[in-house]
Amino acid sequence: MRSPIVLLAACALALAPAGPAQAAAWGPLAPPNPWLGPVGTSTMHGDAGSSDATPLAGPGAGHIAVAAYPLASACPTILQGTDGLVLALCTAIVGRAPTVHLLDPAHSGPVGTSLAALELPKGSLLGGVYAYLDHDDRLVAVDGDRKLVRIGHSRESGRWRLTIDASVDLSGVIPLGDNVTGLVPDWSGNVWFATGHGVVGLVTPAGAAATLELPAGEQVANSISAAPSGAVAVATTHALYELHALGQQPEIRWRAPYARGSARKPGQLSWGTGSTPTYFGPTTGADYLTIVDNADDQVRVLIFRSGTGELVCAQPVLTKGGAGSENSPVGIGRSVFVASTYGYPYPAVPEDAGPAVPASAPFTGGMTRIDVDDNGCRTVWENTVRSAAVPHLAVADGNLYTVSRVGPNSTTPLDGYSFTVLDPETGVVLSDRLLPGTVVDDPLQTSALITSDGQLLQGTITGILRIH
Repeated sequence: MRSPIVLLAACALALAPAGPAQAAAWGPLAPPNPWLGPVGTSTMHGDAGSSDATPLAGPGAGHIAVAAYPLASACPTILQGTDGLVLALCTAIVGRAPTVHLLDPAHSGPVGTSLAALELPKGSLLGGVYAYLDHDDRLVAVDGDRKLVRIGHSRESGRWRLTIDASVDLSGVIPLGDNVTGLVPDWSGNVWFATGHGVVGLVTPAGAAATLELPAGEQVANSISAAPSGAVAVATTHALYELHALGQQPEIRWRAPYARGSARKPGQLSWGTGSTPTYFGPTTGADYLTIVDNADDQVRVLIFRSGTGELVCAQPVLTKGGAGSENSPVGIGRSVFVASTYGYPYPAVPEDAGPAVPASAPFTGGMTRIDVDDNGCRTVWENTVRSAAVPHLAVADGNLYTVSRVGPNSTTPLDGYSFTVLDPETGVVLSDRLLPGTVVDDPLQTSALITSDGQLLQGTITGILRIH
């Protein structure tokens, strides 16, 4: 998915949880990346492969309590380190500056302000959007000055502070006016990045940087992913790539063009796939690589064999709801879950997105699960859940979590939101609990964090909701 930070910048603005027997059916996850923080909480999509599956348990389908961090910011990147503290990369409504907030989700008193905050330089609308936590609990991002920064946190005299512990200047390899869209470490410690204008590069542990340019006209509008094999996946507005490091240089292994359709669809933020590429699989946890295309009329999940680029299947999805998705698929074992965003009412789109065709559409929602084997794919279930956030599958309790939009398909600012728990085996809703608030709590299809103690932190247009 492309972070809705860019949208705020543009507009300035009850059943018990599943038991262990069911939970044991989901997996395996890929081995941990040694250069990342805890599995499940160190990247926006849970791990280096962007599986949107976590080994942790969520709040479950029973009673919930809700609190809020009203940070006057959009907060799509929410991460948790080994010390239990949360680092959120947000964009302030006023001034639109990327800001890192330090939060304590274990605090039992009133929620509200952050423990510490650090403002970063802003560049274009894409500057400072994605980040991850490294193995030392430092937030790694590229700021608007095109510097790769590592931000640590410490406590002195009873007060927390955030500091830039290390920095690498990338202005020599990233052109002026371009900004990093996504970044991820590979298993050798190289930090890979991709820019909106199609520059892909890596920074070695010693700080040396090297890049290559993808074909002219191809943009990168989503984050990127890595596999234990050393492969790195990048989806542009035209094709899916798998790359690797040849010495200290990035090299393309294979390129697979996909059906990008005749125009951008309503509810998507670019003309092409809305997916961050997802690694998943039944043997290594990264046997396959998947995205959703942007074909006219009917979109499909495309599943490729990692390493070779062989197309395993192209399976139609979202046939009961809107045929388009801005979200990264959930991938685990032999299963892929896709949520529709077709017609979702983003308050604005990036300037280079191009017109939507049609200009707008109802948000009908819809989710699909497909399963894959070496002979192809099959649809397991479809439903009409109107997911307003990136769904996450929690392996420890066997639940699929999301936040849904409540109201008519022809959306209004008065629509509400609900905390929705689904059975991933059947697609049936186990619980659907109304959340407080209306437009100020719009999650804008962002990705939640399931914490190590079973809470769910969901970024919104104005801050973060804590569901526990």
